Amino acid sequence: MQSWGFIEVIGYIPAVAAADAMVKAADVKLAGREVIGGGFVTVAVVGEIGAVRTAVDAGAAVAKQVGQLHCAHVIARPVVDASKIVNLKLTDDKE
Repeated sequence: MQSWGFIEVIGYIPAVAAADAMVKAADVKLAGREVIGGGFVTVAVVGEIGAVRTAVDAGAAVAKQVGQLHCAHVIARPVVDASKIVNLKLTDDKE
């Protein structure tokens, strides 16, 4: 099971900068982004746990430089059904 990494920022530019930094910092795949509202944007990546942690750390650092980081979190080996509650491509399911 792939691990998930999330960064939530305020503003679209910090989201793009964080996504760029995450995929450049480690071997992760960009799972997508979700515009929450009120200026909040969440960016998600998937990959092996070490790569995801590295990517989230890099993305968080860049988001702080460019704009405002709200939070960052890594979920290691989430349960299969957890992907049902997010609107992102976090699994390889064909459903």
